[in-house]
Amino acid sequence: MILCLCPSPAIDVTYEVSAFHAGGTTRVRRVTRRPGGKAVNVARVLTALGDPAVVLAPVGGSTGEEFRSGLTALGVPIEIVHSGHSTRHTVTVVDAATGQASVLTEPAVVDSWPAVEERFHALLSSASGVVISGSLPGNVRPEALAVLAGAAREARLPVVVDTSGPALAGALPGKPTVVKPNAAELAELSGHPDVLAAARDLADGHGIAVVVSLGADGLVAVDGGGGWRARPARPVRGNPTGAGDALVAGLARGLAVGKALGDLLADAVAL
Repeated sequence: MILCLCPSPAIDVTYEVSAFHAGGTTRVRRVTRRPGGKAVNVARVLTALGDPAVVLAPVGGSTGEEFRSGLTALGVPIEIVHSGHSTRHTVTVVDAATGQASVLTEPAVVDSWPAVEERFHALLSSASGVVISGSLPGNVRPEALAVLAGAAREARLPVVVDTSGPALAGALPGKPTVVKPNAAELAELSGHPDVLAAARDLADGHGIAVVVSLGADGLVAVDGGGGWRARPARPVRGNPTGAGDALVAGLARGLAVGKALGDLLADAVAL
């Protein structure tokens, strides 16, 4: 089982429009609602591939119940930690005319983080790998991710961390197996404009592997043993939401069965 921690779950609301008119009225042609959060997307991909996964998430209110029931309907196992704060929404507007997706995210707050940590530790004994993916609630310190990553590593489990900003920096002392920033997130962390050089500095400085997602251009990956570039065989178009999460699922499932980084990148990019 791959344990997928979703620190900031959400209900994803997607508005599909023929054309988005900023500053004007836009008519929505279709609305969808579903459980959201980066770790949720990872678990959905793993489940679709037949790889056992479970989502651990703090949820609350009517949106929290919608989140739980939605994952159950999708056949994704979930471990709920109850929060006194309602689960947030994220809103994505997909413009059919341009293919662009604009995302609005509500802030996340939870009052049950100690209970999340307790449940996380309890689930490690039945896990084959760990994914920590998504933003941290605003009232949780960034260093909390280092505690969780370190606990998983002490349990001899591979850990993939996909977050950004202070949360990504805070996770590094826990020495996750792999961190997966995108190019912008890596530049923000390192201050270095060159993707390969920044990834190498981060990997060497912390003794970890770094996989940098590059959108339609695939990825760059480095660890102590070398560096790789992997890209799709042909261009892919459409709503990019969740593409990086599918990549993380590919990394996690490969690491969980003991594959070396260089041997699992093609499958990860294909996903």
